[in-house]
Amino acid sequence: MSTSPRDADDASADGAATHTAAEAHHKERHDAPEGFFEVEAAGLRWLGAATGGVQVVRVLSVGPRHIDLERLRPVAPTPAQADDLGSRLAVTHAAGAPAFGSPPDGWSGPAFIGRQSQRNDPTATWGVFYAEQRVRPFVRRAVQRGHLDAASAAVVERVCDRLAAGELDDGRPPARLHGDLWAGNVVYTDTGPVLIDPAAHGGHGLTDLAMLELFGLPGLSRVRSAYAEASPDFPTDWGRLVHLHQLHPLAVHAASHGPSYGVALLEAARHFA
Repeated sequence: MSTSPRDADDASADGAATHTAAEAHHKERHDAPEGFFEVEAAGLRWLGAATGGVQVVRVLSVGPRHIDLERLRPVAPTPAQADDLGSRLAVTHAAGAPAFGSPPDGWSGPAFIGRQSQRNDPTATWGVFYAEQRVRPFVRRAVQRGHLDAASAAVVERVCDRLAAGELDDGRPPARLHGDLWAGNVVYTDTGPVLIDPAAHGGHGLTDLAMLELFGLPGLSRVRSAYAEASPDFPTDWGRLVHLHQLHPLAVHAASHGPSYGVALLEAARHFA
């Protein structure tokens, strides 16, 4: 979940202890919808509960209009840190979730990716969840906003039909996903890689990896290799599957960022239409 942060040293609105600017990274949004920051905090705590998984930024305080996070000190990534990110991400995913679409433990409110709302309704199969909660809603928004034409949307809908029918399920159990894992949400620090700004939910582990592939990351090839080494069932046809798992972020960006992402969404969908 990405917002426009600012730094501050004021006390939190919910009465939590004051943190200095040197300790805290303060994000504030006066028009935040219900649950906007609280679900971010719940997601961070859920991801952080995965023993041996990737570190997450520590939540200092949270309220309806703000969140205070531990201030991170970024460093230049090293090959060893890229390896660490890949292997630990596999561990985070393996910590699992109750179902596809499950929200973070203890959270039953709304969900978001960036500033867009999305559903987190527990679902028995990945294909139904991915089609109905992650791809179709954003395709419809993209069409409504003039960012995707009807013919292109029809191609994506055909893939969603295959997903919903279970044709593309692979039998993997639900993974514990970050859910918005682009390079900007990975911070390399002197204690290792740290994740920020999640849209956490139960999903397919390859979807996190596909988002990293979509937007790039320093040391990406090492991240991928380390992840694959730590995942005995890593697919041999990843080069094809990556397009399927990029449908969600591409649809999100087609809805919010314009027609260029609609073109990319169509190209990805054609691999499975």
